[in-house]
Amino acid sequence: MIEPMPTQAYLPIAEHGVIGDLRSVALVGVDGTIDWYCPGRFDAPSVFGSLLDSARGGFYRIAPAGDGWTHRQLYYPDTNVLITRFLGPDGVVEVIDFMPTDEQGTLVRRVLGVRGDVRMVIEIEPRFDYGRAQHETVVHGSGAVFASPDLSLALSSAVPLTSSGAGAFAEFTASAEESHSFVLRPGTEPRPCGEDEVRTLFAETTQYWLDWLKGCTYRGRWSEMVYRSALTLKLLTYEPTGAIVAAATTSLPERIGGERNWDYRYTWIRDASFTLYALIRLGFKDEADAFIAWLRDRITTQKAGEGGPLQIMYAVDGRSDLEEHTLDHLEGYRGSAPVRVGNGAATQLQLDIYGELLDSWYLFDKYGRPVFYAGWEAIRQLLAWLAENWDREDEGIWETRGGAQNFTFSRLMSWVAFDRALRIAANRGFPADEAGWTEARDAIFRQIHERGFREDRGAFVQHYGSDVLDASILLMPLVRFISPTDPRWLSTLDLIGKELVSDSLVYRYNVAASPDGLAGEEGTFSICTFWWVEALARAGKLDHARLALEKMFTYANHLGLYSEQIGPTGEALGNFPQAFTHLSLISAAVNLDYRLG
Repeated sequence: MIEPMPTQAYLPIAEHGVIGDLRSVALVGVDGTIDWYCPGRFDAPSVFGSLLDSARGGFYRIAPAGDGWTHRQLYYPDTNVLITRFLGPDGVVEVIDFMPTDEQGTLVRRVLGVRGDVRMVIEIEPRFDYGRAQHETVVHGSGAVFASPDLSLALSSAVPLTSSGAGAFAEFTASAEESHSFVLRPGTEPRPCGEDEVRTLFAETTQYWLDWLKGCTYRGRWSEMVYRSALTLKLLTYEPTGAIVAAATTSLPERIGGERNWDYRYTWIRDASFTLYALIRLGFKDEADAFIAWLRDRITTQKAGEGGPLQIMYAVDGRSDLEEHTLDHLEGYRGSAPVRVGNGAATQLQLDIYGELLDSWYLFDKYGRPVFYAGWEAIRQLLAWLAENWDREDEGIWETRGGAQNFTFSRLMSWVAFDRALRIAANRGFPADEAGWTEARDAIFRQIHERGFREDRGAFVQHYGSDVLDASILLMPLVRFISPTDPRWLSTLDLIGKELVSDSLVYRYNVAASPDGLAGEEGTFSICTFWWVEALARAGKLDHARLALEKMFTYANHLGLYSEQIGPTGEALGNFPQAFTHLSLISAAVNLDYRLG
């Protein structure tokens, strides 16, 4: 009788690769375990979720039997097809994982013998609806079916399976130059899938990614990191709407054992300008078209409320109801509860989103396609609301839960909103409230310099009345609010370097000095490090910027992927992989490469 292997312990967050089909993704650990997968859509309930509870979350593992194996993980060059290689005294074997982009919800795992005869184990233990739904398991001669009330998955197996009750398992031998394939699809019957068909799926999927990346026009330094970031952004794109999620996971902690655990499987308006900038600079205009269409739908269908005409985030299909609740039956990654689904910050007032939205539209109008009449009318309505509300306290870019403030960054991006609208109107001859918008823009400019700059510190600060620094201020020269060589800016940059930078890694702000309503500390914020690089480059500190960038590259995982934060011992923390980080990497690398000549 073959006994199932014990459930895995938690892998470090960084020890994962990611595959996807432009609707959802799966995280694949270096030990051959898929420990995160939400079939059909990024924010769907998980079926494999042992990343958030090793006992109750569910997993899908293919790996050598026994101990003593080492592993390597890599992507087929310029694709999102993943190889996990196992090396040991009995031989070498590879597990090749991918999700065909034209077969929705299909997971393909192909075991390829390289040398020797390696005894392998396959274990599949699904847990539907984050482990809350019961399901039935039926083992067939050609595989198994796992049926829950709302979803059924069918596994086509190259080897006979044995039931483990809720799941299935088997042992088999992988010999040199032999392959064994396992295909998991939505359905109630396992459809036989021969090796020839799997080879075809592999070739088509590989070619899809190769052809897609050929559209990238970037040929500068650090192209391998830029290309991997572009491929990651494409993986995080929901193809039916063009929306890009902030990250593939929920509730991976910003601090182990802490409460800073959030659901990032949604699309932030804030990411808009960074996304459009990255896509346009790399030559991906089709993706930019799709994303701007998603944004246009948001602004033309919303009505002003207490929190403004727009929410700060939406589901990939445009849904606005993101009510937050906790999954108390899950222990969280390495005991880091709570596990959250939904995001309560969605309805916060965050005034910066209007600047990011208008900046993205300005870039698209300039480098992509012109703004149309309906879009311009929607922009005018947004600015009419913002003209009456830009001077309100809000929760700020970091979605703090410690109360509203007059955040300097929120004022900065409100300035951007009016400035970019005026530029679009001038470029296109659109009707505009030029006098009102100019008055608002100039009033914000003066207010930031008068109330956001502390003479006694020689720096722009987090919010009015505070002396705390904030890394979001690094965007001031990037959005052209201030010259990158203005004395006020250079003194701010120097002070940020002294107080928020640790060996090129940048903290968002000092949590102890500026309480944000949450317990515990956090790591350095990866996007802020790339903002630091770009601010240094624009200030002419090119050697410093290059060293900081190349140091930051060493904090990527073995595949060039980043999570949200980097912990005190260099570990990846927070949701993974994070789009915002890869967006800022692209911007920093492209800008610095240009300035280095």
